[in-house]
Amino acid sequence: MDHLGDLNLFLRVLDLGSISAAARSLDLSVAVASQRLKRLERGLGVRLLHRTTRQLQPTPEGVALADQGRHLVEELDVLTSSLASNAKSIAGTLRVTIPGSFGRQYISPVLPQFMARHPRLRLDIDLSDQMRDLVSEGLDLAIRIGTLKDSELVATRLAENRRVLCASPDYLRRHGTPKQPTELTRHECLLMSSNRESSNVWKLRGPDGKETDVRLQGRVRSNLGEVIRDAAIGGLGIALHSTWHVCEDLRAGRLKIVLPDYQLPDSGIYAVMPQRRMVLPRVRAFVDFLSQQFGKTPPWERYLAAKSSKK
Repeated sequence: MDHLGDLNLFLRVLDLGSISAAARSLDLSVAVASQRLKRLERGLGVRLLHRTTRQLQPTPEGVALADQGRHLVEELDVLTSSLASNAKSIAGTLRVTIPGSFGRQYISPVLPQFMARHPRLRLDIDLSDQMRDLVSEGLDLAIRIGTLKDSELVATRLAENRRVLCASPDYLRRHGTPKQPTELTRHECLLMSSNRESSNVWKLRGPDGKETDVRLQGRVRSNLGEVIRDAAIGGLGIALHSTWHVCEDLRAGRLKIVLPDYQLPDSGIYAVMPQRRMVLPRVRAFVDFLSQQFGKTPPWERYLAAKSSKK
């Protein structure tokens, strides 16, 4: 068990960036932590860290140990935690990466409720639209939106990601409302830029099941959804948006759905985690909590359904 304890200390040094920070997190003195790291290096016969006056960097051997050793420590955590059946067994640090806008709108407001249920849990939230590497960065979980690519990750679908075309009433008043997908080519369209897929082709399926690909041009293009949303509200064109992002604008009348009888390709909101033989209790608790929060009809769709029922 000393080896596992030393390995856990080494991983904590990498995560926190210094021996002193790792020592504090484990309630150790810096001297004891340093001795245990040297003991681990002696036992393995390799140097794990490059030490300078300003920073610590893992050696290639240290990187290899972290990649393989983290799974051992986490599986031991699962094994010991599974012996308890109450909320106190959910402990440790949950490291999650979430798309920025979605995290701020729908996950950040409910985090206090989740943390109140699990007082021994620590939470490290990364709000970023970048596709983070869960394994190499030591992350437990990612929330991802869209169509998942084949990978070695395990995904749980949390909700449908329904997408619509929308524009401001002012724009539609000035330029007219398209009735057919092909008419979109005569309109200003606000385009999301992405390195992963083409953003200037919108695929729409009509009531008859026929699919149409429309290739678009637009004066405004951005990799940030808020920019596209603000441009649409400001009357600059027609945008493709997830309903979770614009439900309040649709409900308030700042935006109106365009071509409501046409559907965009299916997409989802997923909890994605590295493959493990056992799921960490803190990860399972968070996924279950989000599933309960969203339910069969997520909050943003309930808002729109409430609006429709008042008509």
